[in-house]
Amino acid sequence: MKKRYFIELAFKGTAYHGWQKQPNASTVQDIVNHALSVVLKETIETVGAGRTDTGVHARYFAAHFESDLYDPVKKHKLLYGINSILPIDIAVNDIYRVTNDAHARFSALSRTYEYRISRSKDPFETDFSWYYPHNLDIQRMNKAAEVLLKIEDFKSFSKYHSQVKTSICKLSQAAWTENNNTITFTITADRFLRNMVRAIVGTLVEAGRGKISLERLTQIVLAANRKETARSAPAKGLFLTRIMYPSTIKL
Repeated sequence: MKKRYFIELAFKGTAYHGWQKQPNASTVQDIVNHALSVVLKETIETVGAGRTDTGVHARYFAAHFESDLYDPVKKHKLLYGINSILPIDIAVNDIYRVTNDAHARFSALSRTYEYRISRSKDPFETDFSWYYPHNLDIQRMNKAAEVLLKIEDFKSFSKYHSQVKTSICKLSQAAWTENNNTITFTITADRFLRNMVRAIVGTLVEAGRGKISLERLTQIVLAANRKETARSAPAKGLFLTRIMYPSTIKL
């Protein structure tokens, strides 16, 4: 019987059509599968913690795979081999054994995303933040974020035609912070819908410009209609930063 392993990785999403493999597109999953297959000398198919949109980054991402050839004693050598094959914008940081029922997607307890907005034009931030030179009221944006903490149905912030059974998500954190010329939105929930964070950011930015009142935001949420929300923020400012799993899955 094959054993199950988790891999922890990070990637710059600029050049990829997200994590999930798809026909005629370069994805992180395809490239990771190839590197693992070459090093382990068997066909490896990973299962990721979820999808990411085209251009979205991950400081932390997890996936699982099964193998009967992987030798934990040689982990450091294997990590070196895998990272030697991977392109410069993808890195595998750890591999470890987990219980055979552990699942990178369904075992996750929570996920945390950060979205970065740059107030000033910075060539070194081009791929990692949304350049937005307009005035934003951070206090107002945080009050709008507090509205989101009181709701559970996020259908208004879900991508059209998403084939999900429920749009219920339980948020535990949603807040803006400011550091010099960078504004960062941090949001944590048990699960996220496709395009949800970018749709939320786009809408909260409109609130920060005074174009959407708190009362109007509540109406948008209750409408359960994506047409009511603002345009999604660009993908390049979004980072998946943390996924929490039960400690019991690691062997």
